[in-house]
Amino acid sequence: MSTTPAPTSPSTPARSAYEGACNEPGSDGKAVREVLSRVGDKWSLLIIATLNEGPLRFTALHQHIPGISQRMLTLTLKHLERDGLLTRTAYAEVPPRVEYELSAVGRTLIGPAVALAEWAVGNYPQIETARAAYDAR
Repeated sequence: MSTTPAPTSPSTPARSAYEGACNEPGSDGKAVREVLSRVGDKWSLLIIATLNEGPLRFTALHQHIPGISQRMLTLTLKHLERDGLLTRTAYAEVPPRVEYELSAVGRTLIGPAVALAEWAVGNYPQIETARAAYDAR
């Protein structure tokens, strides 16, 4: 169900189509909350960005993402697979081989993720300044 912005007058600021919709049954707010919760966590975007270069095995992924524990990598991969953002392929070999790869939907996240990363880098000096000013009060 799509929400439409509230009518505006010259004295009323424009509203987002999602503003106030988070609590409405069947609203797009649930989708926004759930998806942002998944991709906005500490590790998901790093895994997605790493898999943008192509399929990788678990050990290679673990080596490419400093600081992530094996347990957290396992959990995050399961969540991303459940959400359809990546695929897991197990090969019947000895020893067994498993590869992770972005799905078609997962690849569509690269553009917005890069835009968000560029925004963060470009605005980080202003954010640091604002934090310092806030902390000084």
